[in-house]
Amino acid sequence: MSRKSIEIESFQHTNPIPAATRVGPLVMSSITPPTNPGTRDVPDTLEERIDNLFTHVGQMLEGAGATWDDMVKMSFYVTDPAVSRQALNGPWVERFPDPDSRPARYCMKVEGGGPNQIACDFVAYVED
Repeated sequence: MSRKSIEIESFQHTNPIPAATRVGPLVMSSITPPTNPGTRDVPDTLEERIDNLFTHVGQMLEGAGATWDDMVKMSFYVTDPAVSRQALNGPWVERFPDPDSRPARYCMKVEGGGPNQIACDFVAYVED
């Protein structure tokens, strides 16, 4: 199986790594920042940051030939899990409305603060 690097318009890493990679049916992302699309700017609110994460992830899925239905797991790296979990629930249910068909989700507390209070990565499985 060949590996395909997935690059997207909304953000690029400064290091020589792609936003995501697909090998066969497996798609895995690199760490995804909450930056505004096309910039390195981070918005002021957690809700805007979460919207940006889902925008970036949606573009990666599309670039990999996948959809939200192919999502297996999303991990979020947060400075305050209680606040972040609550803020994630609305966008989560919007993308995964069927309670009998949702991917796994995990919020891991990370140290530090700064503007990036939340980031994510994901695993998807695409059946061709």
